[in-house]
Amino acid sequence: MTTTAPGALTGGPALPQRRELRTAVPGPRSLELQERRAAAVARGVSSTMPVYAAAAGGGVLVDVDGNSFIDLGSGIAVTTVGNSHPQVVADAGAALARFTHTCFMITPYEGYVQLAEELAAVTPGDHDKRTALFNSGAEAVENAVKIARYATGRSAVAVVDHAYHGRTNLTMALTAKNMPYKDGFGPFAPEVYRAPTSYPFRDGLDGPAAAARTIEVLERSAGANRLAALLIEPIQGEGGFVVPAPGFLAALAAWCREHGIVFIADEVQTGIARTGAWFACDHEEVVPDLVTMAKGMGGGLPIAAVTGRAELVDAVHPGGLGGTYGGNPVACAAALAALGAVRDDGLIGRAREIADHALPRLRQLGDPRIGDVRGRGAMIGVEFVRPGTDEPDAELAKAVAGACHRAGVIVLTCGTWGNVVRLLPPLAIPQDLLVEGLDVLEEALRSA
Repeated sequence: MTTTAPGALTGGPALPQRRELRTAVPGPRSLELQERRAAAVARGVSSTMPVYAAAAGGGVLVDVDGNSFIDLGSGIAVTTVGNSHPQVVADAGAALARFTHTCFMITPYEGYVQLAEELAAVTPGDHDKRTALFNSGAEAVENAVKIARYATGRSAVAVVDHAYHGRTNLTMALTAKNMPYKDGFGPFAPEVYRAPTSYPFRDGLDGPAAAARTIEVLERSAGANRLAALLIEPIQGEGGFVVPAPGFLAALAAWCREHGIVFIADEVQTGIARTGAWFACDHEEVVPDLVTMAKGMGGGLPIAAVTGRAELVDAVHPGGLGGTYGGNPVACAAALAALGAVRDDGLIGRAREIADHALPRLRQLGDPRIGDVRGRGAMIGVEFVRPGTDEPDAELAKAVAGACHRAGVIVLTCGTWGNVVRLLPPLAIPQDLLVEGLDVLEEALRSA
């Protein structure tokens, strides 16, 4: 079935919403660009697929050879509202025509203020909030830690196993996985303490029991009175799309309140409707002290934020937060349009619809190589293991993803052991394309 992206819900250019391969993958034009890339681009910057994008919108990405792929990756959860959503394009274009940059720290502008107001409205909790804008998720995480340290006068920071928080020096220290993120890049920032997390498939613990284990390790290794912050992803991203057991986050948040520890929710990948709520913390009715966000917030443009309790954020002296490009006016306009699209296009409900279709279907496959299917909304992970064990099977995950790519479907892998195939479709994806993408994934698993 072929549909055409009309704008609004599907977003982007009026691209035919179909999977179509006109050449082998990669095609001749992509191969030519690959040669040019090898001579010009740093080897350390890798790509999942060897095809080069020419256009994208709705649920498809078209490469330079005219191949149309079903997009179940969203640029790693960035194009949540749809690639080149018409309102994002229109509002960002209008902002671009007015001025490209002044630096908010020199001559401020309304878009920054308006976006801060919007984020205060949608983030968890009805307390008084303040926001600072940045460029990337890693930068937001760094500044959340800065705020927590300044406000508490403490230096230690707690994180959990399987965490991913970024690629800067501090966020590499916060991240759990060595390769490819940390190997050879040390020494890293000190005063970071790591504890077990809730991983129901592997530990079998309920939420309160998993939280008690986390707390015991942190009290023993760091001391609650020395911790400035506990930083955690409400659903782990690069670590394997791990959804914690119910009650885990709430127990940790309560412990943080008891000991004056700032509870920071890293919602960079989970935020802005991705999980079927504005933020993943909403599913557990957990109210963080600080929330970091980026990715889907900008509708495809680079922007990030820290939003949190006014008394914490405003504890930092004037000039202590900021950055030349933080809250760029064009990116602010795009973010405001993206937030509007979430509301106007009913994308929170659409994320739930995606989960309601995909999760039962994947769980019913009954393949012994599938250890776990998990996720919320349009953030779904399939963990592969060797049959009859919980031993991770990264080779199978890689083979399944590769088969999907060759068949015209973009999927990603993740996980501490690289054994999870993750699905992050744009919420604008037409239902028939979602179904077809899952058909291809199922066939890729059968043939792997």
